[in-house]
Amino acid sequence: MTGSGDRHQEARNAAAHFLKEAEVTFHLSDHADGRLPGRWDEVKLRLEEVARSRSADLVFAPRTDDAHQDHRLIGQMVSTVWRDALILHYEIPKWDGDLGRVTHYVALDSTTVKQKISLLNRCFPSQLERRWWDDETFSAILRLRGVECQTRYAEGFVVTKQVIDIGDRT
Repeated sequence: MTGSGDRHQEARNAAAHFLKEAEVTFHLSDHADGRLPGRWDEVKLRLEEVARSRSADLVFAPRTDDAHQDHRLIGQMVSTVWRDALILHYEIPKWDGDLGRVTHYVALDSTTVKQKISLLNRCFPSQLERRWWDDETFSAILRLRGVECQTRYAEGFVVTKQVIDIGDRT
């Protein structure tokens, strides 16, 4: 993750709330927002360091077609760094209007939706002043993804490669 100390603290708070059951290791940097593509080599090396220090079965990353250049770069790089992990590329609503088709859905109940929106607001105070950041935006996306997979609410992800293990491959 890039950004200031406040954004670093937001990442830690979010992990503590969203990933209570997971073992989380932080590798934070202070790159200027919007400037990661200009530091391609440095970012790639950093991600490779992280991958060497910890294996992963599941990686969450921004979509590879995200309109924000930093998000897009990270989304593209993770697939070349964690080749054996399932990578769930998530969507980030913003003024760019870059939401697209998703390939995988995770159904959510209404209690989980309310909890998620509450946690987003609590964990990311730096985003609260953005005009698009509000409860209606998040619930609308979750509702739309739910419609697409015939449930009330759902998260949508893009998966570019998924390996289904059916047993002995020798």
